[in-house]
Amino acid sequence: MFKKSVATALASTILLSGALTACGGNGNGKAGDSKVTINVWGMGEEAKALPKIAEQFESENPNIKVNVQALPWDTAHDKLLTAVASKKGPDVLQMGTTWIPEFGSAKALMDLTPYIEQYPELAEENFFPGSISTTKYENATVGVPWYIDTRVLYYRTDLLKEAGYDQAPQTWDELKDAATKLKARGKNKYGISLDVNEQSLLFMFARQNGSKLIENNKPLFNQPEFIEAVNYLNSFFKDGSAPIDLGLDIIPAFKGDGILPMFISGPWMIKLINDQAPELKDKWATAVLPKKENNLSSLGGSNLSVFQYTEHKEEALKFLAYMSKPETQLKWLELSNSLPSTKKAWKDEALTTDSNLKVIGEQLNSSEPMPVIKQWEEIAQSVLSTFEKIYRGNADVQKELDSFNAKSEQILNK
Repeated sequence: MFKKSVATALASTILLSGALTACGGNGNGKAGDSKVTINVWGMGEEAKALPKIAEQFESENPNIKVNVQALPWDTAHDKLLTAVASKKGPDVLQMGTTWIPEFGSAKALMDLTPYIEQYPELAEENFFPGSISTTKYENATVGVPWYIDTRVLYYRTDLLKEAGYDQAPQTWDELKDAATKLKARGKNKYGISLDVNEQSLLFMFARQNGSKLIENNKPLFNQPEFIEAVNYLNSFFKDGSAPIDLGLDIIPAFKGDGILPMFISGPWMIKLINDQAPELKDKWATAVLPKKENNLSSLGGSNLSVFQYTEHKEEALKFLAYMSKPETQLKWLELSNSLPSTKKAWKDEALTTDSNLKVIGEQLNSSEPMPVIKQWEEIAQSVLSTFEKIYRGNADVQKELDSFNAKSEQILNK
């Protein structure tokens, strides 16, 4: 289902504001005469670990209490829209990197530029350039990189070896061949899991095939490079080497007999596999993505921003600065396996001696964020339904991509 836009939400401001006065952090921050409470909205699994970091911040800043609210990713976007419309929301908020243009254009995020001298932890030179590009909207810096991630290949080394691969597939052809051989192990066995709910999947493979996605504000989604990538991914579903609607979480399917012996995901899976499938020790590994023209992966992660309408600007900025310290980010790595965004943290041995993290570090050298434009979220949502018609409904690929391209052109021209 397509998400609401900021404009739609703003149009409902009057209707919503009366009903939502209790949902935000504005106006409720004072506890007594001296202690301030700041509200932080975090998303997904990482938000569940955030209170542990917040406790450390509170111990160093006894006059500030941090109230963390965890939002599911699938509802967070709409809740943020509501906050913008009502001007009542958190003081600090986690922002998906693709959301920055949309909420930046809505003036919902405070420009941090005037405060860099006071809080040098927020300075651009502390971070990787690719992640800094996701914090910009026009001439404003509306966020600071919190953690970064990319996608790599996870695979069962024992099962790949039985299929004739002593190392991970290096090319698109090898990936297809390995998946086919792993599927041939028998009924209810597959070669690879491809997450069709992952917005960047098609775009990532299209880039590997040489597609520029968008050029001069024109979408290129019905061009040969993009079409070939879609056909390549769809071939895994057509021959059954990738399942549709298997109904199993990835860890149970990855361990044991290896129903799904390969999948593409981010660094958070390392900790999950180690915690939930310790018996797989020495039977799995990570690898950089197989290449076609290149092996570009998707650079993701999250930023932290200050809500434009916060009444606790100084406390919110202090929290952002604390979260941007290399030592805080290394602690966050321990808690959530989220990769630090600060360059200094990457010099720590925790990141230089772990074989799986080294792979991710290598993949980061061949990773790019999705286009940082405010229309991207709408385009990325649209691609999911387009691909579903293809892999589930056997729709004509060229026809569907022509339609997707035309719709994307309309979105870009709004």
